[in-house]
Amino acid sequence: MNKFSTLTQLLRFMLPYRRYWIGAMIALLFTAGITLAIGQGVRLVIDNGFVAGSVSQLNQAIFLLVVMAILMACGTFIRFYLVSWLGERVTADIRQAVFDNVIGLHPSFFEKNRSGEIMSRLTTDTTLLQSIIGSSFSMALRSLVTTSGALVMLFVTNIKLSLIIVAGVPLILLPILIFGRRVRSLARKSQDSIADVGSYAGEVIQQIKTVQSYTQEAQESSAFGVEVDRAFSVAQHRIRQRAFLMAMVILLVFGALSGMLWVGGYDVITGAMSAGELGAFVFYALIVAMGVGTLSEVYGELQRAVGATERLMELLHAESEIKSPDEPVNRPEKAETATASLKAELSFDEVTFNYPSRPDQAALEAFSLTLKEGSITALVGPSGAGKSTVFELLLRFYDPLKGRVCFDSKDLRDFDPRELRRQVALVSQQPALFTANVIDNIRYGRADASKEEVVAAAKAAYAHEFIERLPEGYNSDLGEQGVRLSGGQKQRIAIARAILNDRRILLLDEATSALDTESEHKVQMALDTLMQGRTTVIIAHRLSTILHADQIIVMDQGRVVGMGSHEELLQSSDLYSRLAKLQFKRDSTTQESSQS
Repeated sequence: MNKFSTLTQLLRFMLPYRRYWIGAMIALLFTAGITLAIGQGVRLVIDNGFVAGSVSQLNQAIFLLVVMAILMACGTFIRFYLVSWLGERVTADIRQAVFDNVIGLHPSFFEKNRSGEIMSRLTTDTTLLQSIIGSSFSMALRSLVTTSGALVMLFVTNIKLSLIIVAGVPLILLPILIFGRRVRSLARKSQDSIADVGSYAGEVIQQIKTVQSYTQEAQESSAFGVEVDRAFSVAQHRIRQRAFLMAMVILLVFGALSGMLWVGGYDVITGAMSAGELGAFVFYALIVAMGVGTLSEVYGELQRAVGATERLMELLHAESEIKSPDEPVNRPEKAETATASLKAELSFDEVTFNYPSRPDQAALEAFSLTLKEGSITALVGPSGAGKSTVFELLLRFYDPLKGRVCFDSKDLRDFDPRELRRQVALVSQQPALFTANVIDNIRYGRADASKEEVVAAAKAAYAHEFIERLPEGYNSDLGEQGVRLSGGQKQRIAIARAILNDRRILLLDEATSALDTESEHKVQMALDTLMQGRTTVIIAHRLSTILHADQIIVMDQGRVVGMGSHEELLQSSDLYSRLAKLQFKRDSTTQESSQS
């Protein structure tokens, strides 16, 4: 993506607010005109006041300068407000557009891109962009307009002196062009290094209990210091380039001014021009000098804006690999009736799938399975057998490389993914809770549910009792990722959410793994009620969660290696028998103890 296409995309976000930037441009032109007019006021003060010795004409000239100053202040207020508003609004729109695109991307995108990097682009880069659009961009436009106008007035005032100024322009532009490219490249590297710092810090803070339990504070601090120093080194290089650029521009500009003053002073002494004309010319020359100096400084900032915009546009234009077909089976306008008319029967037909991050390792290979409507199917097998991958494909987070995953014999690739997922409720092994209160976490996915329905779902999940004991009951904030709850409490909140969502297909990934024996018994009763009439798939290692299943599927290395009831598999499957002895031993012992 080149610089011009990047800026073009940035301007596209400004188009809806053309009234604001047109107003800002009018105010900018107005204040620029006033600024240039002040030069003529200076000429009148010198020629008609100081040189002529007229007090009345001096008063008139000073009064004119005061009026112009007031008008310029009013124009500056309007320009600053409009440009700052535009910067805030455009940045907010870009941030929203990027976020909207990111949350719709396929999961494999997040395997390759760290969450800290994405957050840095959404926060640091957009904040930088807001500062530049609302400040630096305005300064650049103002300097460009006033410098151009001042150059015109220089020629109007004195052509000979103007040629001296113009002769120095190529010398001034040359370092801007040369060092500007370097600054842009370094600006991109600087933003990337800052993102690395934020990503590293976020990961450490998120896993702070693990860091402290292994007493790795000193090592993490040292590693973070390396990241910070790397970011500082890149920033230092960028600053050095910008500082050298500004120094070169100032040296060349004021060198040209010195030559102009020498020639102009000689002309005043010889009577070739008046002192007022020289004063006005010096005023305009200073405007040109300051304008070029500002442009050289802002140019570096604009290069940083290009770098930040490039990073944001990469996220904005990232495409999801999981897309809805042009004519989905469950079009949004009739999705509910279209999907409801299909049987909640799921099937895998010779499915082969590799995760993008592990292209040489098959997660599922020639995998076939049918999940009948209303049935309860349990998936068991060693770690890495492909059980969780079955869930990933059922939710269409990924598409198989070979074969088909079907909903009532129709390929999932023929469905709109979002509408398809409205048919499924998922309870994960690690329940996903948000920084919100209890009622909002349970109501996630059914925002229109009443509090009475939320409470009923919590009671069904045997969560009501502990929720009532929280400081503010259902209005209690759970903290980041539900940190204020125990593992079993988090799990019951997640189960209450699934109960409230009332979906036709239920996916339970170790749904009772975090519960003690008593809580597990209560939740299992709630799940028994919830699973009635629903197509249920359970990933389980615990005996109590699969004894009631209609069929148990034994998986190993992405294949089905056994199928049947618990008793049948104990006899026919060596792997299942071994898993039962090793992984279900505690459950069997507990069950025998309770019976004795």
